[in-house]
Amino acid sequence: MNHEINAVSSGLSDDEQQLKALGYTSNFDRSMSLWENFALGFTYLSPVVGVYSVFAFGLASGGPPMLWAYFIAGFGQLLVALIFGEVVSQFPISGGLYPWSRRLVGRSWAWMAGWIYAWALFTTIAAVAVGAGPFLALLLGFEPSPVVITLIALAVLLTSTLLNLGGTQTLAKVAMFGFICELVGALVVGVYLLAFHREQPFDIVFHTLGAEGAGSYLPAFLTAALVGLFSCYGFEACGDVAEETPDPGRRIPMAMRMTIYIGVGASAFVCYALILAVPDIGAVISGAVTDPLEQILLTTFGPWGSKAVIIVVMVSFLSCVLSLQAAVSRLLFSYGRDRMIFGSGMLSRLSEGQHVPSAALVLAGIVPALIVVLGLLVEDALTTIISFAVVGIYVSFQMVVIGALYARSRGWVPAGKFRLGAWGPIVNILALTYGIGAVINMMWPRAPEEPWFVNYSMLLTSSIVVGAGLLYMVLFRSHERGTAPYADAWKLNSEEEQAAVPVTSRPA
Repeated sequence: MNHEINAVSSGLSDDEQQLKALGYTSNFDRSMSLWENFALGFTYLSPVVGVYSVFAFGLASGGPPMLWAYFIAGFGQLLVALIFGEVVSQFPISGGLYPWSRRLVGRSWAWMAGWIYAWALFTTIAAVAVGAGPFLALLLGFEPSPVVITLIALAVLLTSTLLNLGGTQTLAKVAMFGFICELVGALVVGVYLLAFHREQPFDIVFHTLGAEGAGSYLPAFLTAALVGLFSCYGFEACGDVAEETPDPGRRIPMAMRMTIYIGVGASAFVCYALILAVPDIGAVISGAVTDPLEQILLTTFGPWGSKAVIIVVMVSFLSCVLSLQAAVSRLLFSYGRDRMIFGSGMLSRLSEGQHVPSAALVLAGIVPALIVVLGLLVEDALTTIISFAVVGIYVSFQMVVIGALYARSRGWVPAGKFRLGAWGPIVNILALTYGIGAVINMMWPRAPEEPWFVNYSMLLTSSIVVGAGLLYMVLFRSHERGTAPYADAWKLNSEEEQAAVPVTSRPA
């Protein structure tokens, strides 16, 4: 009751009052609804982008049972999303993983978590933009040469950056449009394939069809399981825009769970429909057919029908890049506001009309563009750099999960509107176990016949990113600047205590 009276007397909304109690004020446009916040996470996860990008790899590696990787990854990521929900509910601050880690552990840990997450997002943006190239080239009738794909990727990045600069409402509307197009497109394509072009029996997903070779099927499935790991994230983006969402302590945890339920469900459905539509799965496993997706689209929908499907796919790719850019720009803004990185003054500035971090958004377009161009100029550079994208996401996720477990060990009791109660520590441990297993599976070398830098590309790029981050911290000590609170989650264990302690007396 005192909290409500204080909010009214100060002229601030409950959301603004909570943010002020956490040490911040915000000029963001707080207009993103629950469904628009969910749409941001959904288009980041993007079932169409995820499934269409790795379908051939998964089917060739593990055969039809690779479908079950989506359910395993979905359950594991739900555990992570539940932990994130507890944290963001108490600390609804723009930037997501960085400010959460800051409040749970401290400045150094948070700086590194944000650094890894930022570079993972930069490389993911580049990967998605490049992935759109072959589809648009096919739509326009161009030969998908490296130059054409690079030019298309740069055009996608430019378009997405301009849309993001339009403001929170533009972001929300485009994300919502992308969600509707993608979900309807996925359902229509999936139902049509199942109803009219099913080539395989429904139980084919229980048969390996020789994908294991002469040995055990487990190694083949663990390789194919990468399709689930590559596709089942994006829910954290809901929390990156916490200061643009009303009632974030309740809505964002809900939007995160919705992203998992609907996004992973749609991914599994699309994947299942595509598996059943492949005429000769054995040819895919043997390598005789290298692009079963193109084969399905052309033989099933014909030239004009396949173009309609590709248009939906292109909307999915663009909205995915848009959501990724929004996520990394809010992270950079959060870094800048806490004076944690070079150019903090510029990165923390919101545009007057649209109330978005314009400099951070431009940087979120430039860095991926440079990665894309580097891939054109240096052979294998793009593949090597992009290999860090997913493993970097998972490593930074686990830094938050570890941070939550550390804070619990120091006495943290989640005090937001979403709480797991007595289940919190158990879910926390299970989420960490899943995350560590996922990282090991992704980094495990599987192609000894390839050059060492390809076989160990994830480990190599991860070491470079972490090493560069540590060097930056040692040389510039920027993580020690600023007066924003840190490591206070386990020092203040209830909403009543937080309301009673002035911001100026909090740890800084």
